[in-house]
Amino acid sequence: MAKKSVREALRFTADLPDAADRPIGPKTKKEAADSLAETGAELDDLQERLYAEHTRAVLLVLQGMDTSGKGGTIRHVVGLVNPQGVHIASFKKPTPTERRHHFLWRVRKVLPTAGQLGVFDRSHYEDVLVPKVEGLLTAAEVRTRYREINAFEKELADQGVAVVKCFLHISPEVQKERLLARLDDPTKLWKYNPHDIDVRAKFSQYQAAYLAALKNCSATPWYVVPSDRKWYRNWAVGRLVLETLRDLDPQYPPAAYDRDAEKARLVDADPLR
Repeated sequence: MAKKSVREALRFTADLPDAADRPIGPKTKKEAADSLAETGAELDDLQERLYAEHTRAVLLVLQGMDTSGKGGTIRHVVGLVNPQGVHIASFKKPTPTERRHHFLWRVRKVLPTAGQLGVFDRSHYEDVLVPKVEGLLTAAEVRTRYREINAFEKELADQGVAVVKCFLHISPEVQKERLLARLDDPTKLWKYNPHDIDVRAKFSQYQAAYLAALKNCSATPWYVVPSDRKWYRNWAVGRLVLETLRDLDPQYPPAAYDRDAEKARLVDADPLR
């Protein structure tokens, strides 16, 4: 029997798993660190080939509650590859200018170009999750946005952008621990926002909104990454991106010139002779 892939193990089907689950892969922090180092070497090679090929792109979408580790994932996973081929975009509350446009307007502006590994720290899903929980959209408007998101992601696929959507799933207990840790660490106070507590009070509503988004926008697969353990989260996202790049199998383009002729020119033009 073929070994199950990480994408198969973590692909969303019908419900959310326990946020501390480890359905596949390493069982200890050390095993995860060793495996991630190996993953990084291959990721770096494949990302360089993707950059050189310059025809397709990968978009890593990171969604999750506060403290789920979007920034940490970028640092520990995306940081394994050459930053020259990476484009990172972060989506916060829409500005007045952005609100005057269609919600996908600001997203289209920062899509990865050919050859890039793009990363969304939050994404177009913010414009359906938050309004749904805060009652800013009607049920019909939410359904319309689901349809528009599905069409948008199909458009990306048709354009050669492989989208890897990760929901970093944490428990309310672990979120509480991480928020308290921020308040106890002077170097992390800048990360804390008093509004986080207001959002946390609606944890169950946001979980329900995420579940609805996952169910209604799964034509492009969602992967639910149990994120109570940071080391498992990093390992899992790294493997999801790796498996995607392996499938793409980008290749270095052939030379568009005569190599032997160029070697001869280089020798003949040697200024040190």
